[in-house]
Amino acid sequence: MLYGYAGRILRVNLDDGSTQVTETPEEMARKFIGSRGFGSKLLWDELDSDVEPFDRQNIIVMAAGPLSGVLLPSSGKISFHTKSPATGGYADSNMGGHICAELKQAGYDAVIIEGRADEPSYLYLEDDEVEVRSAGDLWGMGCFEGEEYMKEQLGEDAQIALIGPAGENKVKYACIGHDFGRQAGRCGVGAVMGDKNLKAVVVRGSKTIPLKDPEAVLQKAKEMYERVFEVPGFQEWTPQGTAGVTDWVNEIGAFPTKNFWTGYFEDYQDINGRAILERILVTHKGCFACPIPCGKYSAGRVGDEEFVVEGPEYETIAMMGGNLMLDTIEKVAYANRVADDLGIDTISGGNVIAFAMECFEDGLLDEETVGRSLQWGDVDDVVYLLELIANREGIGDLLAEGVRRAARHIGGGSQKYAIETKGLEWSGYESRGAPSQMLAYATADIGAHHNRAWAITYDIAVGREKLEGKAEKTVELQHLRPLFDALGICRLPWVEIDFELEHYEDIFKMVTGMDFSWDDLLRASERIWNLNRAFNMKHIPGFGREYDSVPERFFDEDMPTGPAEGSRVPRADFEKLLDRYYQLRGWDDNGRPTAETMKDLGLDFVIEELDLK
Repeated sequence: MLYGYAGRILRVNLDDGSTQVTETPEEMARKFIGSRGFGSKLLWDELDSDVEPFDRQNIIVMAAGPLSGVLLPSSGKISFHTKSPATGGYADSNMGGHICAELKQAGYDAVIIEGRADEPSYLYLEDDEVEVRSAGDLWGMGCFEGEEYMKEQLGEDAQIALIGPAGENKVKYACIGHDFGRQAGRCGVGAVMGDKNLKAVVVRGSKTIPLKDPEAVLQKAKEMYERVFEVPGFQEWTPQGTAGVTDWVNEIGAFPTKNFWTGYFEDYQDINGRAILERILVTHKGCFACPIPCGKYSAGRVGDEEFVVEGPEYETIAMMGGNLMLDTIEKVAYANRVADDLGIDTISGGNVIAFAMECFEDGLLDEETVGRSLQWGDVDDVVYLLELIANREGIGDLLAEGVRRAARHIGGGSQKYAIETKGLEWSGYESRGAPSQMLAYATADIGAHHNRAWAITYDIAVGREKLEGKAEKTVELQHLRPLFDALGICRLPWVEIDFELEHYEDIFKMVTGMDFSWDDLLRASERIWNLNRAFNMKHIPGFGREYDSVPERFFDEDMPTGPAEGSRVPRADFEKLLDRYYQLRGWDDNGRPTAETMKDLGLDFVIEELDLK
């Protein structure tokens, strides 16, 4: 028996509504842990290299981890996996809320969704009842209206993940929304749902998650909750949540401003965590079993427009605040509300709109093309573009493709304004003064995303210009941080309030009965990382070193203002870091894992398929 796991994987074919339930393989659990690891393995097994993101043969995998749904601090993380329409490669995006615990209680570790419905539909799961239902009356609704409508029809306790108009219209960075403010935002997972005519997934569950030692788990969980409240960072971090990091990022000159032109925003105190607390906060909001609620329900007004929204969190403050030069928390929160309702990832969305604004400023876009003049800091312009993008109208149809494709279409030097890696727009850390973070963005498996390795603190701790040890730290963090995603638990207690890692090793053994050390868990995370690298090699022709890239701006322009003024990582230094990174990973000079490395990690099945040497 698999303890800690629901023990079943559900497959749903939207072509005909058929379903199949299989046992969760014990070998997969031991080698790939769960959630992110399960998604990685299932994508590898299921998808041939010629399957395109918007082919009906593409799949979506919803997956939980062994700690998901267990009453432990912050154990509500679920991940969504697919072949990304943004990058053409491996994609995962996770979110909190309550749907993950409900999925485990319904009796499933993962749901594989394949095919394409003939008409707008939603998937309803309630324990052993599985049904594909019509969503014709939901199609076209925003995420908030749609979730409210579904709860009125199905009950308040129904846990719902759904897309907005951006997903329906296959915007390449459309997100999946849940619980009126949680999002699986990255890689365009919502666009693949839209392509499948799948408006929503609804989950209800009443089963019990089997635990190896329930009494030990209960005692350890109590200890963990008590310890969370004791650690020094709890009182300091919790009131502001992720927004509290805004000041620090500005103080080190890494806050994306004006499309990453610089790393310091002069009006940051009007959009930071303190501004939320003093001007728009209604209440705090946590996910399943979370004692450190980072969610902030906010309300206010911008001109004649009133808003209620969960947030803004730091990434939205960075990418729709400083990066678009919106200079009040009310403007940022209003833009946040519009993006969330439309189902647009605020990270990529803020990045794409900043790209358009800089192109307009440089004369590469004009009023005739855009439909109006664009002005930095104008929230009406931001909302205008968000709505065009979500509906793929006018210039929005091009911008819905993301900055890489938009720059290729516009030409004229616009490439230097496209802040992306592997086709995924950068999240909220300017890295010309942070070589570790730059390397982490460049080598991340899904494209530029901070959740793979938040290495910027190490850059500041040891010195910006130092290169020694930075590749080592990046690799270390790329095993450690994504491990939380495989376990199905939030990393913020460890990251933000210094909650001790040893608790997770202990609780994993008590929940699953697997006698894994922390090093064993990290080894599994390394295995997942390499399998995702292999997936990209399998699915993206010519994938290798050139895809571990950095936007041209960061090599060509010194930081012009702020605390990091004058900073720039020379291209030669970056290449040295990349060489060292590949060496540590056991990859060749082109970034391809060697056969020896894959064999050592137990990924023998990859070697022949990719003809590794």
